[in-house]
Amino acid sequence: MIEIRAIGGYGEVGKNCTAVKVDDEVVIFDMGIHLPHYIKYTEEEGENITKLSAKALQKVEAIPDDSLINDWRDQVQAIIPSHAHLDHIGAIPYLAKKYSSAPVICTPFTAAVLKTILKDEKIDLPNQIKVLTTNGQIKLTEKLKVEFVNMTHSTPQTVAIALHTPYGVVLYATDFKMDDHPVLGKSPNYEALKRLQKQGILVSFIDTLYADSFSKTPCESTAKEMLRDVMLGVNSKGSALLVTTFSSHIARLKSIVEFGKQLKRKIVFMGRSLSKYSRAAEQVNLINFSKDVQICHYGKQVRNKLKEIQKKPEKYLMVVTGHQGEPKSVLSRIANGDLPFKFKSQDHLIFSSIIIPTDINRKQRAVLEKNLIEKGVRLFKDIHVSGHGAREDLRDFVNLIKSQHLIPVHSEKPKMDAFIQLAEEMGYKKGQNVHEIFNSQSLTLSP
Repeated sequence: MIEIRAIGGYGEVGKNCTAVKVDDEVVIFDMGIHLPHYIKYTEEEGENITKLSAKALQKVEAIPDDSLINDWRDQVQAIIPSHAHLDHIGAIPYLAKKYSSAPVICTPFTAAVLKTILKDEKIDLPNQIKVLTTNGQIKLTEKLKVEFVNMTHSTPQTVAIALHTPYGVVLYATDFKMDDHPVLGKSPNYEALKRLQKQGILVSFIDTLYADSFSKTPCESTAKEMLRDVMLGVNSKGSALLVTTFSSHIARLKSIVEFGKQLKRKIVFMGRSLSKYSRAAEQVNLINFSKDVQICHYGKQVRNKLKEIQKKPEKYLMVVTGHQGEPKSVLSRIANGDLPFKFKSQDHLIFSSIIIPTDINRKQRAVLEKNLIEKGVRLFKDIHVSGHGAREDLRDFVNLIKSQHLIPVHSEKPKMDAFIQLAEEMGYKKGQNVHEIFNSQSLTLSP
């Protein structure tokens, strides 16, 4: 018998966490944070925070409430994050120790990011961190085996997790898109998915963030061409040139560096998260930014470099944190005059990102953009493609895997409903083999 407990990420974006019990053995997929709640809490508390605690973070709904599986605690065999985004790994430093005998099993890049976070936050995690390569397999127990299926997303080494059980495969597929032309890494492992389909997939958890978007998500090479068009096709001679994007999007950063070199500008990364993810990518030999880029991590480094850049801004390409308008980011602090660099009219700023659709992000970006426009900065927005599959990607994925049961995850209710509508178009029936469950709810499947 298989029992599923929805801990986080069901009816919300973020805080992803799912527990699956196979007879008397439990596996936890993901332990993520809710970024807006986490940022709000840490900024409001500021210097009053001596050390973040699981209890305090759970109280403000910044990390999952795993009390739902207190009765399963001694049965947890492993914690398995699907990739390195904080809404999938960010709660591991605070919650994993409750299951100290369970290893954290993840890809090399995810492991490197997690270890960097633990080091930066001075957290000693008792759990063993086991590295499993993409498309690798590991025996968990006599009854359970874990397989990582390579997928494409907006951060490297994202996998769909296949848990092999006596009752069929449990497939955890969040986040992903169907990108046959990635800029970094390989295309999705369709052959492995076909093999799993033949073996028999009992239930699949599927990323439904864009289930209501009637399209196919463009490939990352499309975003690269959009960047080329703006960075090389618009005359920025004599002006400052800044780009902001997701720090974890190593493929996008790779494209930005490539075009910066063609412009013969000195490239500088500024911000803690950019440093964190770049270091992790270099540790596992995904890229080598250090030979072309100066990476400024700490506030003092950023300040000193900006003083230098201010003398001849046209000589530099600045890649900065702050694409969501976060008040403490490098970009917002420059715009507010808190850092020693002043925008002048006709400077260029490229947002190689979209606004993550939450109220706080929309408000912060509106404040930032108004500030920049008043300074005469030229804005280039939405130079981006998503890392999440849209409705037609999801249709192709469901057709490919032919899972007996489907569960929508990683979205709010309207998106989950859109996925269920799609599944019903394809012959599934709500409540029978496509299931809408929300945080704190359970589902039992008896094959």
